[in-house]
Amino acid sequence: MAAWWLRLMMVLLLCTDVRAAELLLYTEENPPINFSHDGVPDGMAVAVVKELVRRTETRAEIKVVPWARGYKMATTQPNVGLFVTVRTPDRETLFRWVGPIVSTSTSLYARKGEPLPVSSLEEARQLNHIAVPREWYSHQVLVRLGFTNLELVPKPHEMVRMTLLGRVPLMVYEDQLLPGLLKEVGAPPDALQPVHTFMRTSSYIAFSLETDKALVRRWQAALDDMKRDGSFAHIHSQWFPDSPPAGLKADQDLLP
Repeated sequence: MAAWWLRLMMVLLLCTDVRAAELLLYTEENPPINFSHDGVPDGMAVAVVKELVRRTETRAEIKVVPWARGYKMATTQPNVGLFVTVRTPDRETLFRWVGPIVSTSTSLYARKGEPLPVSSLEEARQLNHIAVPREWYSHQVLVRLGFTNLELVPKPHEMVRMTLLGRVPLMVYEDQLLPGLLKEVGAPPDALQPVHTFMRTSSYIAFSLETDKALVRRWQAALDDMKRDGSFAHIHSQWFPDSPPAGLKADQDLLP
């Protein structure tokens, strides 16, 4: 009898696992767009994704993981989504895309009160170290531009602390996200000063190539509906009251 019950429980557990999640959705610690609060995923993009899950009636699980791990899963495993991910020509054929979710500008930052060490990317290339999150698009762009002085960090929080402690003269981050990051590490909102803005980007939900095309189309249609009915703008305003939400089209430029 005990063996029969054990086999039944194993079957039920396997069935539960199959039904548990149609999609695995990975995100990272990058407040206020996405982060974990008491172990629960939160943030502007998380709120949008949860609404998309509801509207498309998708069985999905959201996990907050280091960016490099999520990126690897999205490029090697089926039925995986990674958000938010900058959409670029290099990445275009690696994923199926839904968005845009967020539009941002990216700058070099220095510690407040320090003499500004550079005024251009060319000058920044001559510095000893520049902190940048590992495998972020900004990291990939700077490598492509010939930067060999990059100090790679697994999380943005570590990068901020390094800059505030004077361990690196510059760090790279999105302008719209910096206030939330400084708050997360307990630093004053003006602890860092912008040095040079060099990029505008749009970020998406990046689905692995083996994710069902029809599902991805449903998600894009649902997101477009959210932008038309005002619910997307409402969510965005709760996190970014002073900046406009991403539109139906992407914003992508490398600035001089």
